[in-house]
Amino acid sequence: MLNRLFPPKKNLMLGVDIGSHSIKAVLLSQQAGHYKVEAIAIEPMPADVMMDRDIRDIEAVSQVLSRVRRQIDKTVRFVATAVSGAQVISKVILLNAQLDDAALARQIELDAESLIPYPLHEVSLDFEVLGQDSRTGQAQVLLTAARTVTVQSRVSALEQAGFLTKVVDVESAALSRAVPLCYAQLPADAMGKRVAVLDIGASLTLLCIVQGEQLLYSRDLAFGGQHYTNAIASFYGKTSVEAERAKQLGDLPPSASFEVTAPFQTQLLQQLRRALQMYLTTSGNEQVDYILLSGGSACLPGLAQLLADELAIHTVLADPLGQMHWGPAADKGRYAQHSCALLIACGLALRGFSSCHL
Repeated sequence: MLNRLFPPKKNLMLGVDIGSHSIKAVLLSQQAGHYKVEAIAIEPMPADVMMDRDIRDIEAVSQVLSRVRRQIDKTVRFVATAVSGAQVISKVILLNAQLDDAALARQIELDAESLIPYPLHEVSLDFEVLGQDSRTGQAQVLLTAARTVTVQSRVSALEQAGFLTKVVDVESAALSRAVPLCYAQLPADAMGKRVAVLDIGASLTLLCIVQGEQLLYSRDLAFGGQHYTNAIASFYGKTSVEAERAKQLGDLPPSASFEVTAPFQTQLLQQLRRALQMYLTTSGNEQVDYILLSGGSACLPGLAQLLADELAIHTVLADPLGQMHWGPAADKGRYAQHSCALLIACGLALRGFSSCHL
């Protein structure tokens, strides 16, 4: 009777995006199909504790996560985090459509040695059935493998901070899962169109092509906001810490717009143009319809307009929190302006409301 009168609160899942420059955490709740921001935390990461999205110093990362932990309701322990970069491999393979999940798992285990370029005892595998291939009638299965040491380092750092890792996702999947939160920013036909999501991290930029709720393509670009920081440090004789602070505060001379900002934006444009051309060539599609920008360096003044002008593609800065209500514990005044950097964390937080494999 009491459970019917006062139904137990569903365990919420904190989305934790562990980046090389900062850790971003988002806690969402859901009611009547609407999402609500319950808590947000953004904590800077010490230099050199991450290398190409791999954790080099678990203890240092756990200390940052402990600062995040202190900002989140103590009853929230479950976490979804993600891996990315060179240590993650995703492939779509074709298997017998009549196999159930257990049989698919056994078949994948048998075939994995020829599919994964790492010894099997060094990797963690998972899979998801995407649907049926129209040409062969076989099941399209998304196989994802990550180095176990990469997965375990995140789990260990989170555990030392008092969290319990329930999901280790892939950043591209988390990014694509969060895209529907931004459809209100795009024209009404966006749900059926191809949307390129460009998440500009510190050391790597992740490009995903999404249509509806389906991830069509993903690619890591070896370019990120650290290139901009390095240019500021080199051009103006600053330390890396001073350059990062100047970038965040916009404390740069007026001449910086053409001395460091424009060259960085031009390099990013070139990287994106090549990556989009590669996608269009391999997929046989003629165009990408819209671009969503996310990540800490996406907020550079004029970047969205530059990409829109040069690529002739409608481009907007992602705002996944823009349509949500905010709970009393979430500091909207402090964090609303950082919404574009929280797309991956939001996608991870959404795992609390889904039951898919990946």
